[in-house]
Amino acid sequence: MVSDPSEDTHALSLPGLGWSDFFADQLLPDEAGALPVRIATVHRTRMTAMSRTGPIKLVLPVHTNTGDYTVGDWVLADPESFLMQRRLNRRTVLERRTEGSRTPQLAGANIDTLFIVTSCNADFNVARLERYLALANEAGITPVIVLTKADLAENPALYLEQATALQRGLAVVISNPRTGDIATSLHSWCGVGQTVAVVGSSGVGKSTMVNALAGPSHELPQKTGSIREQDAKGRHTTTSRSLHAIAGGGWVIDTPGMRSLYVSDAASGIDELFAEITELAPLCKFRDCTHAHEPGCAVRAAVADGKLEAERLDRWRMMVAENRTNTPERAKPGGGRPAPPRRSKPRIEAD
Repeated sequence: MVSDPSEDTHALSLPGLGWSDFFADQLLPDEAGALPVRIATVHRTRMTAMSRTGPIKLVLPVHTNTGDYTVGDWVLADPESFLMQRRLNRRTVLERRTEGSRTPQLAGANIDTLFIVTSCNADFNVARLERYLALANEAGITPVIVLTKADLAENPALYLEQATALQRGLAVVISNPRTGDIATSLHSWCGVGQTVAVVGSSGVGKSTMVNALAGPSHELPQKTGSIREQDAKGRHTTTSRSLHAIAGGGWVIDTPGMRSLYVSDAASGIDELFAEITELAPLCKFRDCTHAHEPGCAVRAAVADGKLEAERLDRWRMMVAENRTNTPERAKPGGGRPAPPRRSKPRIEAD
């Protein structure tokens, strides 16, 4: 599904598509005539892309594994045949690992901002939001939490307070996409050349948000679905990832609802998420303190003094353990294959 950029002048320039010096510096001397294009959709046997002249269908070399590419990637192609030549290094990449898999699942590349969408109802889950934040932090992507269906909540300010407390400096926006104010609320993250991605459970309003950002000229709007009132869970309406032009500037990547959300390969992202614990850890008596039972633990002392919530420490401990379990061991310099990741039941059901 590719948006028609013919009416958006920003889509007719490489900077408008998200091109920057980071990508230009990767071009080799003999690639001056190559056509830089950005992946818009990835299917099993084909890929489409956005170019300065509009959407194109890439011609894939023999034996191309489309699983190595994701929406938002920059690739070089022959300007006449559209034969894909090679992928450029990614500036950022959002990925997650599924149970028992050694290879992460790619969700999008070269993303500037991640809109983490959750409703002001039973869908709101602090532990799941923290997992999204850890993945965004690890990827080097700016996270923004968007609270939807606020008009149906008795006290939306309560959700705002809980979300804001999840991470230092975290931006949280309350919005109801159906009122038409979503584009205005998120405008500062959606400028020309900027790329945002939308994640969250099914039924929280992701597709409605994408439609609102794309504007009335969006050719093939994302389907929207209702939710089951008894548990606030929605029906899957987005089944694949795709790149859409944002009205007036920027690009948005829609993603399917994640049924199970694992955390792996996210140690630094967790450290950033739980910065107050990370900063206290060096003050503990033991360098490898687990903050569970060791004497002289500065983190547990902060809990005792009321400076740190015990529930926050419990969630940190669970996420660190989950990340350690789900992250495969790296191969040793002397050779040999690393052991496969241990299988563990996901702690959070995201849908």
